[in-house]
Amino acid sequence: MRNILLGAVLALIIVFGLRYCEHKKDEKETLAANTALIQQELKNVGKLIVTEGTYAQVFTYEDWKKFYIDFFSARKKALIVVNAKATIAYDLSKITTEIDQVNKTVTITNIPEPELNINPNIEYYDVQQDYLNQFEADDYNVIKNKIKASLQKKIKASELVKNAENRLISELQKIYILTNSMGWTLEYKSEPIKNETDLEKIKL
Repeated sequence: MRNILLGAVLALIIVFGLRYCEHKKDEKETLAANTALIQQELKNVGKLIVTEGTYAQVFTYEDWKKFYIDFFSARKKALIVVNAKATIAYDLSKITTEIDQVNKTVTITNIPEPELNINPNIEYYDVQQDYLNQFEADDYNVIKNKIKASLQKKIKASELVKNAENRLISELQKIYILTNSMGWTLEYKSEPIKNETDLEKIKL
């Protein structure tokens, strides 16, 4: 009787042991599948997103040269019309992440800085220049640099920057939704993202 009881206990231990091992195996397989799915989603998000805008502006350029102790001066002047195309790009392939399988966390450690590119189409009108003060190559370089600086300031204060940031957040939401649906935690620089509104903190 004692041997029968001992045999039954051993059989139960073996059965539960097998089931435990199968359960652990299933857990490992699920974890591996989830990790692979997250890695694939990170790869899908890793693309170039570009937000475009167009801007028009009119500038007046004027330069004076004085001679003979300010007794005589020579002027050059131009009316400049600028139509510019501006783009703000995020290269999301440069996002760096860390995946912790044990604690089921995905940490975004770095997001690339946005790249602002301005391509101005510059046209000159009403060009006036005196014989002793004429337009030269350096003048056009100065004008172009001043125009770019002015446009850059205008663009940074415009909706283009906000629209680019919103597109960035939209891409990051895909990662959050996936990790959250699988019971994982998304973090940004070790700070947990508890809801979609927390993603606003990521804006640069």
